[in-house]
Formats: sequence, structure tokens, C-alpha cells
Amino acid sequence: MSTLPQGVQIHAPISAEFAAILTPEALAFVARLHRAFEGRRQELLGRRVLRQQELDAGKRPDFLAETAHIRAGEWQIAPVPADIALRRVEITGPVEKKMIINALNSGADSYMTDFEDSNTPNWSNQIQGQINLKEAVRRTLAFRNEAGKEYKLNARIATLIVRPRGWHLDEKHVTVDGSRVSGGLFDFALFLFHNAREQLARGTAPYFYLPKMESHLEARLWNDTFVLAQDELGIPQGTIKATVLIETILAAFEMEEILYELRNHSAGLNAGRWDYIFSCIKKFKTDRDFCLANRAQITMTVPFMRAYALNLVKTCHKRGAPAIGGMSALIPIKNDPEANEKAMAAVRADKTRDAGDGFDGGWVAHPGLVPIAMEEWVKVLGERPNQFDKQRPDVAVTAADLLNFQPEAPITEAGLRMNIDVGIQYLGSWLAGNGCVPIHNLMEDAATAEISRSQVWQWIRTPKGVLDDGRKVTADMVRGMIPEVLDAIRAEHGDAVFNATPYAQAAQIFETMSTSDDFAEFLTLPLYEKL
Repeated sequence: MSTLPQGVQIHAPISAEFAAILTPEALAFVARLHRAFEGRRQELLGRRVLRQQELDAGKRPDFLAETAHIRAGEWQIAPVPADIALRRVEITGPVEKKMIINALNSGADSYMTDFEDSNTPNWSNQIQGQINLKEAVRRTLAFRNEAGKEYKLNARIATLIVRPRGWHLDEKHVTVDGSRVSGGLFDFALFLFHNAREQLARGTAPYFYLPKMESHLEARLWNDTFVLAQDELGIPQGTIKATVLIETILAAFEMEEILYELRNHSAGLNAGRWDYIFSCIKKFKTDRDFCLANRAQITMTVPFMRAYALNLVKTCHKRGAPAIGGMSALIPIKNDPEANEKAMAAVRADKTRDAGDGFDGGWVAHPGLVPIAMEEWVKVLGERPNQFDKQRPDVAVTAADLLNFQPEAPITEAGLRMNIDVGIQYLGSWLAGNGCVPIHNLMEDAATAEISRSQVWQWIRTPKGVLDDGRKVTADMVRGMIPEVLDAIRAEHGDAVFNATPYAQAAQIFETMSTSDDFAEFLTLPLYEKL
């Protein structure tokens, strides 16, 4: 490829195909954003550490006194463009070619293509994902599988929304002036540079989902990034629109402020339920009084999740912003009609509740779920783009409501084994390059795996981590179960698949993460260094 921009280095192979994405001009754009914002990113990541220290010391989060004027003010976000105004059903998935085609063709209103939780961020996945999206924007994306079956885009496809990585993740293969670039800025910048003008020419625009934020200051950093990026590329201010995933307990206390910071670029908020549960466990992991029951018991109807969801709807509609519901992890079950019927009924109930609560749309993880979810949203919305008129004056969520962590029981041996099982299977898949995998008829990604490993870590350490038969969850108990779970995984998948997937390595990693004194902030951080 041509000479790299000054100060830019790439520590990975660059094929001719990759070079078409990693052009000197695109990398100069990445470097411009890095130099402008890397200092602030590091400051905000440092602020996360300080906030965690406050929580560990017993200081509970609350709504911010210094931003009360924003919550009390009269303001609205800028109007949302027509092609993302109707988002009754959104489908999500990784940036793999076949998945992109199937998702765009699924009949969903929009498709969030994911560089983050459902993607292993190895070098090939990241750059090939950019190639795939560039082709998708231009309607040239196609795929033929080993059996000769061809996949191509339909005439009508879902609106594309891109999720870059969160602020906490680096792109280790690219450095600017000797320091790693932000993974999120890298994903965002490459997509925007190659596609923004093409999208505008086709009557759409660059739309994004922003993950893992913990404060409105982190939203401000994204907004400032958008402003500079639009100026650098010569596209109108406000072209970029972004939906923020409220998937941390701290962000739940700053939803209005996050909308305010992004008000000229906002496309609303999403209730990212699985990462939200993980965030609650992580933030209060050292609180001896904190304990959540088996993962299966933590549904959207338990007190703290109900408060979070309803407050998100109220906040969004107050500000003229879309409120998008989270993802049911259930997927179709092909060889068990009775189990499949129960799963589909649960998906329908999930979307019925969200639509009734006032959400303007919701997520699914599989194309087979789009018709069911769409039926429930059409019942409520019809062809209306939203239900902003549902203002929810009956909802008055307090800090105590958001922190009402129930239920604490039951914790069962089966629930403990399931956490170990999911953790090992997901880690094995992730290390093999697949960040989104069906396990026991649920679609698991990094968020659900985080719940599994963090629950085990916390159950070991809290006095409340006691099984329903009276046994205390201990590190030795977990160590004893791991070989048994590995044997069950081998029996489930067979020797060939088991030996071809790094499950044994995954088991060692899971044991270390769940039993050691140190708690990894995100499981993907140490794993990324192994890629």
C-alpha cells in the first residue's frame, strides 16, 4: 500500500483487499480523531476507575445535582430522519457477510451490525467487516456458501445502523504517535470515511449505536467526535445520528443528560438489558449485601429492571426521542416443536410488554423472530413511527427504585452449572473467532457471558451466595464443577467439534476469572491480548 500517514503504524498484515479500506486518507482521518480526543478518552476511563472506588467505599449512585437544570429544562432532540423514524423491530448481529445479508433481508425495519459484543475483534473480523459494510451500502454484497447456495440483498432492506466498540476497547493493531487508537474511533472513522457520502447520495445517512457509556461526559466526547468528523469530511452538521445503549447502572442515572449532550445527533436510547444486569453485578461486586438470583430469574419484570425500562421510556418521550427495547435472547428451536412453541410465546410476551409500556421498537437476534415481534409492534403502532404521546406521567422512578436489586434467590446448583457452561462455551467460541453463538437455545454474546462469569465471582464472595440446598458457593466448588461441565460440553458437541474449539483453554480462563481475587473489568480486555 501507499506510504502511511506520519505517526501511523499498522502492526498486522495488509492484503490488497484490506488496503482498499486502510487507505492513507482513511488512516489520516483516524489519526486526526485520535490526536483530538485520545487524551479525553483516557481521562474519562480514569474517571470510571474513581467512580468504582467510590462505589466500593459504599457511596451509592444518585441523580446528579449539578445537572438538575438539564432535567428541569424544556428542550427536545433534533428531528429523527425518516428512515430511522420507524424502528418497530431491529435485528442485531455481527459483521459477518452472510449475517449482514440475512439481517438486511429479514423484514426488520433496521439492522444493527455489531463490531462490539457479538463480534470477536480480531484483525480479520474488523477489516473484513468494514469491507462487507462498504459493499452493503453500495448494494453489491453477495455470498456463496460451500454448498453453492447464493445470498444477495433484496430490493427492500432494513436500514443499516453500525455499533462501533466502546470507549474502553483499544485497536491494538493500529498506533498513532506510538499509542493505540480507540477501537470505537477506529470502527467509526473507517465506516464514516468510506460510506457517509455514498449513504447521503442514496437518501440515507450514517447511523450508529453507542455502547457501554457510563456518563454524559462520555456522550459529550462522542458528540464532539461527530462535530469534528463532519467538518473534516465536509458533510452537514447533524448528519450523523446515534442511539445510545443504556447498559450500565451509572448511565441509568444520566439518561436525560446523555440525550442532551447528543441532542443534535441523537436517535434515542436503547434498553440494553443484558449488559445492564452485568453492570449492576460489576459495580456492586464487593458489596456483601448485594446478590442476585440465578440469571434466569432476572427478567424485565423484577423491580430494578422494571424501574430502568419505564424510566427510559418516560425520559425519551419527554424529549421527543425514540425508546428502543432490548433483546430477548431466545431463538427458534428447530427440532423440538413443543420447546419452540414455548420459546416463541416468551418472545411474543416480551415484545407485547415492551410495546404496552411505550417502547417504540425492540430487538431480536434471529431473522425467524422478526414476524412475531413485528406483529406485536404493529398491534400498538400500526404504521405510526412512534408512540411519543405515551408520556408515562404515572412513572416516578427514584434512585432507590433503580437500586432495588431483587430477587436474591434462588441460587441453585443447576444455575451455577449453567453459568459455568455458558461462560466456557462462549469463551471458546470467542477465542475461535465467533463472538455470537447459540447455546442451549439462547443467543449468547459478550454481554450474557459477562453475567455468567461475574455472577460466579460474586456468589463466591458474598455471604448471600448460598445454594438453595444450604451449601455456600466457593472457589473449590466451582473448580470441581469445571471438569464435569467440560465433559458435558464434549458429550454435547462430539469429539471433533470439542477438539477443534479451544474449550479447554476457555475453561482455564473462566476458572481464573471467576476464582481469582482480581476482577477483570471486561472479560474481552484480557482475551483481546490473546488474539
